[in-house]
Amino acid sequence: MRLFVYIAFSFVLFTFCTPQREENAVARVQDKFLYASELDDLVPPGTSEEDSVRIVKNYLDQWAKQQLLVDKALQNLSEEKQKEFQQLIEQYKRDLYIKGYIEQIVQRELDTVVTTNQMIRYYNENRENFKTNSILVKLRYIHLPKNHPKFALIQQKFNNFQPKKEAEFWNTHQLQFKTSALNDSIWVEMNQIYKKLPFLNPENRDNYIISGKSFQMPDSLDVYLVKINQALPINSVAPFEFVKPTIKEVIINSRQRELVKKFEKDITNDAIKTKKYEIY
Repeated sequence: MRLFVYIAFSFVLFTFCTPQREENAVARVQDKFLYASELDDLVPPGTSEEDSVRIVKNYLDQWAKQQLLVDKALQNLSEEKQKEFQQLIEQYKRDLYIKGYIEQIVQRELDTVVTTNQMIRYYNENRENFKTNSILVKLRYIHLPKNHPKFALIQQKFNNFQPKKEAEFWNTHQLQFKTSALNDSIWVEMNQIYKKLPFLNPENRDNYIISGKSFQMPDSLDVYLVKINQALPINSVAPFEFVKPTIKEVIINSRQRELVKKFEKDITNDAIKTKKYEIY
């Protein structure tokens, strides 16, 4: 704070030299004052004196511009327009208070624990709401050089895939691949696959994205080994595993809406009972 006061008083500004200056004020515009305490934490620790002066000066200039513009606006805007803005300001203030209080209630009382059984039940009751808007695929792939010294062995183990039994082999060799994805139990959207397998595109995907299909795709130096475990077309009911995170969020959001609705009803009923709210 002492640093700010020292820096502020080092400026030769009209706002600092006035007989109306209040104690601890570092700037004035009309009857509005900026105090040294408002500059606390403005300058990061370790900032040079030159940069500190620049930061404080810029802040003071910005503060002054805002005050001057507000004064000009109040002088030039019609009373009707000022009344309209004041109503908006009051409504915004009320909304902020309400939002802050509701968030506090929700944080304290909302049950965010969602069991798997609850999610499965919701999924079964709302299956038609979970139609896919893109192709979903379970696959594994490896992108490696054609001249890899263990190419034949890797190809053989990839085709006869036993991830648990041969975990050590894959953990060792996966580091040598340019890119790879070996967990073929996870559903992936087609847009993500285009990024990983650049030879695929919307025009040729139907030739490759077929459940159970295995293929190799060579280029000049490398080769892709790909196995399509399962594919779901657009507009299919999405698998539970794929939409599970969404279902959890939907359930929690629904609980939140019900909690807020109940709270608003309770607070209104309580006000009626205690005569704080009456309709004449």
